[in-house]
Amino acid sequence: MKRWLAIGLSALMIFSLTACGGSQKNPDIISSSGVLELHNSSEPEEESSSSELPDSMDDPVLPGSSSTAPSSVPVINSSSAATSKPSVSSSSAASSKPPASSSSAASSKPSSSSSAPQSSSSSSKSSSSYKPNTNPSKTPSDEMRGVWISYLDFNTLLKNKSRAEFNKNINFAFAKIEAAGFNTVFVQVRPFGDALYESHYFPWSHTITGTEGEDPGFDPLALMIEAARDNDLRIEAWINPYRIRNSGTKAALSDNNLAQAWLEEGTGEVIEYDGGLYYNPGNEFARKLIVDGVTEILENYNVDGIHFDDYFYPTTDADFDADTYAQYKADGGKLSLANWRRENVNILVREVYAEIKRHDKYIEFGISPQGNNENNYNTQYIDVEEWVTNKGYVDYICPQIYFGFENENYPFAETVQEWDDMIRLNSVDLYIGMAPYKLGAQDSWAGSGKNEWLNTTNLLQRMVVEARRYDHYQGFAMFRYDSLFNPASNVKSQVETEKKNLKSILD
Repeated sequence: MKRWLAIGLSALMIFSLTACGGSQKNPDIISSSGVLELHNSSEPEEESSSSELPDSMDDPVLPGSSSTAPSSVPVINSSSAATSKPSVSSSSAASSKPPASSSSAASSKPSSSSSAPQSSSSSSKSSSSYKPNTNPSKTPSDEMRGVWISYLDFNTLLKNKSRAEFNKNINFAFAKIEAAGFNTVFVQVRPFGDALYESHYFPWSHTITGTEGEDPGFDPLALMIEAARDNDLRIEAWINPYRIRNSGTKAALSDNNLAQAWLEEGTGEVIEYDGGLYYNPGNEFARKLIVDGVTEILENYNVDGIHFDDYFYPTTDADFDADTYAQYKADGGKLSLANWRRENVNILVREVYAEIKRHDKYIEFGISPQGNNENNYNTQYIDVEEWVTNKGYVDYICPQIYFGFENENYPFAETVQEWDDMIRLNSVDLYIGMAPYKLGAQDSWAGSGKNEWLNTTNLLQRMVVEARRYDHYQGFAMFRYDSLFNPASNVKSQVETEKKNLKSILD
């Protein structure tokens, strides 16, 4: 009770500072990069990773220690236009700690052979073991055809733009997406523990104006939803649940950012690690904030889905959440560190799914993990197999299969088959994440297939045709908008040819 009162008082102090126009900079920011955001960045200080990195995420982790789940999270944005704080059903609140034992911890590791590139002789998915699907190629009548729009894309579409300028830009972008044969946009509305929409819980994103907490004078998400409807597109709100800052992010935390207050209190909701800041996956207060933030979007915006990317635990370092894990063990917990971390993520995914379905059973919830499931399981502590074989987690899974057909370690067709085979529920759809950002570039992690993306004409088309052969397949998503519609001049002709050939199978 004392701790929760202290958090409430901190929130009141934040309101007072905001009302007085106080400004306090936090020069110490964070590091972590994920596949969905790491390529073709036009803003190096935000993402220093390059396409030379392997197709995996290298993000940080979080701890947790509270023994009593909060009934609500304090409101942190007093200037929000919303009239009241979203209410969250008590059933979505986390239990006081992960169970001492849990059937949700996978009994065996994924079949992927290694999180690092290997020689073809050691690959667990060699061409000789591949058994092609014999089902005829099919085009699902409701095939999802998506494009990810990252905060990196918003650097040109949104940053420092007026309402009229952004409205024009986003309508033009969505019209191009629809004309190219796509029907869905995944718009990144919470990239750094902040918001591209009017929020009670998160400050305005620094990716809009350059300064966190600065009101742009309009609501980007509201305009994007209107533009999506005008262009006959579905729209899903893409959220990075844990990341607050990474090492390449130079923007200071705003005074009305609850993460700042939690960090100063040192009570475990926020973890500072390797230059980055992250909400603690094992902390109920932090999880409740994330769930309440999802509820807020559902109650205030007419979105078709909520989408998580591949940022989960950022490290395997046991020191990252040593105090939180020690408290869990002291309270009688029996899980190993790895399984405890996986269950922390499972709790959040279950809570978000339950809250979405409580609000509207037709709104979809999906996650886009790495294509290499060994990385998912052993370095980010996400048990994807648990999510796609048990009800109550996701409506779809969208692995980032950013590999070519000739990739030595993770050839496209065999990897799609592996993901399709993993799904045991008819209620879970398989979407395939694809990598147009690689067009025209050498894939240095593909072994003998490193030149496959050079001078191609129909690689994306072939991938969609192949993916349509699998039982659970229902769509694809392309990373990302600029890679398809604003490519570098040296690959523009190739990208245009690829888009034309792809559209020929979408009409």
